[in-house]
Amino acid sequence: MEKLIPTEVFEAMPMFMLILVAIGSVWTLIRGADWLVDGAAGLAFRMGIPKVIVGATIVSLGTTSPETAVSVMAAWAGNAGLALGNAVGSIVADTGLIFGLGCAMVVLPADKFVLKRQGWVKIGSGVLLAVMCYVAWFMDGEAAQITRVGGILLLVLLVAYMFISVKWARQHAALDPAHAHPMPTGMIEETMPALAEDTEEMSHQSPWLLLLLLVVGLAVVVFASRFLVASATVMATRWGVPDVVIAATLVALGTSLPELMVGIASIVKGHRELLVGNVIGADILNVLFVIGASAVAKALPIVDPSARIPEIFLYMHLPTMLAMMALFLVYIFIAIRKGSFSRWMGYPLLVMYVAYVVLQFVLTAGGPSA
Repeated sequence: MEKLIPTEVFEAMPMFMLILVAIGSVWTLIRGADWLVDGAAGLAFRMGIPKVIVGATIVSLGTTSPETAVSVMAAWAGNAGLALGNAVGSIVADTGLIFGLGCAMVVLPADKFVLKRQGWVKIGSGVLLAVMCYVAWFMDGEAAQITRVGGILLLVLLVAYMFISVKWARQHAALDPAHAHPMPTGMIEETMPALAEDTEEMSHQSPWLLLLLLVVGLAVVVFASRFLVASATVMATRWGVPDVVIAATLVALGTSLPELMVGIASIVKGHRELLVGNVIGADILNVLFVIGASAVAKALPIVDPSARIPEIFLYMHLPTMLAMMALFLVYIFIAIRKGSFSRWMGYPLLVMYVAYVVLQFVLTAGGPSA
């Protein structure tokens, strides 16, 4: 998302202006996330589609589209290696930070129908990416790359995923109409009745108005995230914070900030299914959409010769992603039986994410950025 707005715009600002931009961006982020969640929940009601599926398709497609556009532009500009690292880093952040934090905060609902379908697609897409990378490395060594043919394959799978998601949504609504109803149930109704009233009010709005609210909210979240990260990065640089710390914290967080804000807003407003769906869908699209489109634009190198550890993507990033995928798979089996994701499930994921960030910082501190 770094090229949506030129960094020079922020570098030219005085400090007090940067602080105002950062504060305004936080407020705008919160409002945009509220609009997005309201629009998504209301649209799910009007269309008779479960909120978790809306999160896994419409919302996740929206939050990953800007990253896809930037990755494709970067590939065309000769920075193809960034797309692969950013996509895998986003998967790690989505699963470890966002889903982990959401689990640690509240009990998240587990839709058995979705977990047995989109949940497995999430796992399968991550494994497919790892297989493509390791096979290419085994065959070509340091010249290994995800080719345009590989990118086309991923885009074909993306189209198939979107089509089958529509089919699954209709099957879900037909098999369990009550589950597609977006009204909060159980503890949410008892402890936050105002949220139920808000959802009911939104459900009576025009579908086009709800779609507009979702799109506007999405645009606000994406651009406010960019403003916040860019202004905070410039401020940190002026305060003497090392570049490596900025890269391992602000820049890394920036790629997943839209999903994080949507997840928090989903919990606060009582639509927890959107968080689960958005994380699952975003991880699928990071592989099929972001990497697929970027590889079609230009073949993506897997080994980075400029890094302190050239094979760091193969030695650290992919193994971390696969470890989180394996843990998430265990959680799927448990959640299908229990009907929910327990709060304790979030802590191991958060620990893994923190360890990943710290290790990345340690490795990067000794040489060029990885």
